[in-house]
Amino acid sequence: MHESPGLGGLLGRQGELARLRADIDGAGLATLAGRPAPRSRVLLVAGPPGSGRTALAEEFAQEQLATGRYPDGLLRARLTDPGDEPVPVERAARELLTALDVPAPAGADEEELTDILRGALAKRRALLLLDDVSAAGQLAELIPDTRDCLVLAVSRGPLTGVPDVRPCTLGGLKRTAALALLRRGAGEIRITVDPTAADRLIEVCGGLPAAVVLTAGWLAMRPEATIAEALARITRPADEDGLAGHEDPVALAFRLVYAALPPAAARTLRLLTLAPAGALDAHTVAALAGCSLGAARGALENFALLGLVRAAPPGSERGEYRLPGALDPLLRVLLRTGERPAEVLLARARMLERAVRRLRAAQAVTEPLGSPARQWLAGLPAALRFEDPADAARWLAAGLPALTAAARTAVEDGGDLDTLARRLVGALTGALLAHWGREGAAPELYGLHELVLGVATRRGMAGERAAALLVLGDLDLAAGRPAQALERYRAALDAARTDRAGPDGPLAARAVESVGDTYAELADWQRAADWYGRALASRQARGDGAAVARLHGRIGAALTRTRHWGEALRAWRAAAAAHRREGDRRGQAVALAELATVQEYAGRPQEALRSGEEALRLASAVADRELAAQVRVLLARIAERMGRMAQAAGYRSAQAGSAAQSSGKPQGRTCET
Repeated sequence: MHESPGLGGLLGRQGELARLRADIDGAGLATLAGRPAPRSRVLLVAGPPGSGRTALAEEFAQEQLATGRYPDGLLRARLTDPGDEPVPVERAARELLTALDVPAPAGADEEELTDILRGALAKRRALLLLDDVSAAGQLAELIPDTRDCLVLAVSRGPLTGVPDVRPCTLGGLKRTAALALLRRGAGEIRITVDPTAADRLIEVCGGLPAAVVLTAGWLAMRPEATIAEALARITRPADEDGLAGHEDPVALAFRLVYAALPPAAARTLRLLTLAPAGALDAHTVAALAGCSLGAARGALENFALLGLVRAAPPGSERGEYRLPGALDPLLRVLLRTGERPAEVLLARARMLERAVRRLRAAQAVTEPLGSPARQWLAGLPAALRFEDPADAARWLAAGLPALTAAARTAVEDGGDLDTLARRLVGALTGALLAHWGREGAAPELYGLHELVLGVATRRGMAGERAAALLVLGDLDLAAGRPAQALERYRAALDAARTDRAGPDGPLAARAVESVGDTYAELADWQRAADWYGRALASRQARGDGAAVARLHGRIGAALTRTRHWGEALRAWRAAAAAHRREGDRRGQAVALAELATVQEYAGRPQEALRSGEEALRLASAVADRELAAQVRVLLARIAERMGRMAQAAGYRSAQAGSAAQSSGKPQGRTCET
C-alpha cells in the first residue's frame, strides 16, 4: 500500500511563508504616514478553493505560536458556513469569546459583543485565524484594537475596505512541490516511468493542492493503475454524474475519485454535506448513512486516504474531520440530483434523533445513581453513553457549535423537522443546565429559545410561544435590558391569553407577575404594585397559596417604596397570614419583620415592637440565625427611638451572645455608646 497523500507536512509554499513572516513587522500605511498602527496587523491569505489557503494559514499560525510571540494562543473562527452562507459577526464574536473563556451577556447584539471582544483582547497577545472570510465587513468588526495581536485572514480574493491588509495570493504549487505531493500517492516508480504524463496530470490539476491530493488518493488506492491511466480518466468528458459544467481542476479530480467509489460509499459521501457546521465524526456519519459506528469510522478513514475529507486542525473542537470547502458545492449538487428529498429528510431526522439521545445521556449521567435517568442511561447502547459527567461535559463543549447549528438548520428548514427540532432544543437546554448551570448557560439558552419562539410562531402554538417569550424576558431582565424584557413579557401575556388555558392560566399569571417584576426593576413602584395586584387575583382564583403569599409580599415592598404606609401595612399583614396558612414559618417571619419596619416608618412603634417580637420568635423556631440577627437589630433600633435604651441594649446583648455562640468564641461584654 502506498503512503497516504494526507501524511506529512505542508509541501511548497516556502516563499509564501517567508512573505507572511516579513509582513508581520513590515511598515504599514499608518506607520508610513507617521502614525502608529491603532489596530492589529492583518495578513491575508487569498486564493481559490482548493489552493491550500487554509493549510498555509494553519502552518503559519502554528509556526508563529512556536516562537512564543503570541503566548495567549490561537483563536479560530470560520466566517462562512457550509453551503456558502456568511456567518453573522455576532455568532463569530461569541465563539471567540467562548474560546477566551470570557462571559458574554445573553442576547447581546453584534456591537456589544464586538466591544467585549476587543476589550478582552486589549491586554492579550493572541493570534486570530479567521477562515473563509466572505466580506470585508465581517473582518473589520473582529480586528482587535491593539498592536499586540495578529489577525490572519483567509478568503477567496482581496478584501477591499479593510485598511492596511497584507495580501498573500496563492495559485498552483510549483512543479517540484506538486510532484512531491503526487508522489505521496503514486509512489516514485510510476512517476519515474512516465514523467511526461505526471507533468501533464499536474497541469490538468492546475497545481492546486486539493486536485493533486485527490488524484494522488486515487492512485494510492490503485497500485496497478498508471499515471497515464489517471490522466486519461481525469480528462474524459463528463458523463451523467450531475456535474456537467463543472470543469475546474478540483471538479475534474473529484469526479475521478467519485466515479470509482462503490455506490454505498458514494451515497455516504453525498450525505456528509448535511453534517451541521461541517463537523464530521463517526456518530454523525453513522446517523446520516444509517450504518454502524464501526462502518462510519471505516468510511471516514477511507475518505481521508482519498483526500475527500481532512482531519480537523488540533484544538478546533469541530469534529474529527471536515469536508474540504472546495468539495462542498460539488457534493451539494450531487445530493440534489442523486438523493430523493424524502431520503434526505430521513437522513437528517436520524442525525437529529441521535443527537437528542446523546444529549439526554449527557444530562442523565449527572443524575444520582439509581435515579430513573441513570436507569434509562444504563439501557442505552454503550456507544451512546458517557463514562462520567466530566466525559459528557467535554463532549458537550466540543460539540456545541455543531449541536446549535443542527437546531438552527432544523428550525430554518420550513417545518418538516419542527418536532425533532423542538426535542433537540429541549435536550440541549437540559444538558446545558445540568453541566453549566442557569447563569453559565444563559447565552446559549437565549439563542435556543429564540429558535423555539420561531417554531411556535410558525405553527401557531400559543402556549409554547408564551413560554419561550417568558424565558427570553427573564434572560433580558437578568442581562440588564428591562425595556426589552417588558416587551417580551407583554407579548407573552398576549400569547398566553389565546392559549387553551385562557387569560387565567398559569402562563398568563406568570407573564403578569413578570411585568410587575420589570416595573420594579425600573423603580416604577406604583405600576409594579398594580401588576402584582392583577397577578394576585389570578393566583387567588387558582388557589395557589404559595404564590399568593409571595405576591402579597411584593405588593407590600412596592407600596413601601411609594410611602403608602396604610396600603403597605395591609399587604404585609396579608403576606404574613398567607405564609401562616401555607405552614411557611420562615416566610411568615420575614413578612412580620417587614411589617414591623413599615409600622416604624408609619409612626406606630408599639405595634412595630409586637410584630418584631413575633418575627423573632418564628425565626428562632426555624433556627434561622441570620434572620433572627436582622430582626434583633431592627428591634433594638425601634426601642432606641422609643427611648427604651435598656430594652435596646438587651436586644443587642442577645445578638452579641448569639453571634459569639455561632462562631464558637467566648461571649464578651457588650459596650453601648
